[in-house]
Amino acid sequence: MTTATAPSARHGARKVRRRGDRSPAASLALHLTLIVTSVIAVFPVLWVLLTSLKPAKFASTTDFFKETTFENYTNLIKDTEFLAWFGNSVIVAGLSTAIGVFVSATTGYAVSRFRFPGKRGLMWTLLVTQMFPVAVLIVPIYNIMSTMGLLNQPAGLVITYLTISVPFCAWMMKGFFDTIPREIDESGQVDGLTPFGTFWRLILPLAKPGLAVTAFYSFITAWGEVAYASAFMVGDENLTLAGGLQKFVNQYGAQWGPMTAASVLIAIPAALVFLFAQKHLVTGMSAGAVKG
Repeated sequence: MTTATAPSARHGARKVRRRGDRSPAASLALHLTLIVTSVIAVFPVLWVLLTSLKPAKFASTTDFFKETTFENYTNLIKDTEFLAWFGNSVIVAGLSTAIGVFVSATTGYAVSRFRFPGKRGLMWTLLVTQMFPVAVLIVPIYNIMSTMGLLNQPAGLVITYLTISVPFCAWMMKGFFDTIPREIDESGQVDGLTPFGTFWRLILPLAKPGLAVTAFYSFITAWGEVAYASAFMVGDENLTLAGGLQKFVNQYGAQWGPMTAASVLIAIPAALVFLFAQKHLVTGMSAGAVKG
């Protein structure tokens, strides 16, 4: 019996590597890769932040902690129209986000739940409009805005940004609404709710992840866009933040101090919006990608 059980005992004594376990070398390589990737991702942001705290004479050097000062920030606010640019961007991005979320959600719900003439054509239109680059669209949109008297007006930028965000977000919301059981709509009809009442009271509360992604995408589109903002808006008091940053760059050089300070201040609202929406981003994007 001892002889028969010896091989089994030796076999049981062996350490069986479970699926997913990594060797020390593989684990070390993985951690080194993550560290290097993190450094590469953080380095540009850290460089901009530290440069914004340097005086002008050290702007292009690596003397990051020599004569640290907040002078770039104070001069930016006092000597430029930064606050006006910031206010314009808040108005444009806020309206673009609010209107974009509503239009995308209602469009996505209609395409997901109802059958109507032109449905397939609408879906193809939403898809095709995402294929055109800014360089192709900027001239025709400029002509349209000029004809309508919307150049140098926040409303013109809002409409332009909606043409960018709504097609993508409507497709994504359609995919998200497809994951919500239709029985919920039927229960709303039994309770006497109108289609819009069902959408507003029953479906939207379940669609928070998708709405968060839509809001984030709409906000970032309007907050950081440069081409349309530079072409459609003129005059220091009418510029958005993206257009205002170009004031610090000319053919003779760049004013690195105020430009990096402005970049840091511009990034703060975007970071806050991301932190607010981050818990819903993965769920919303995954649902839209799988079912869209």
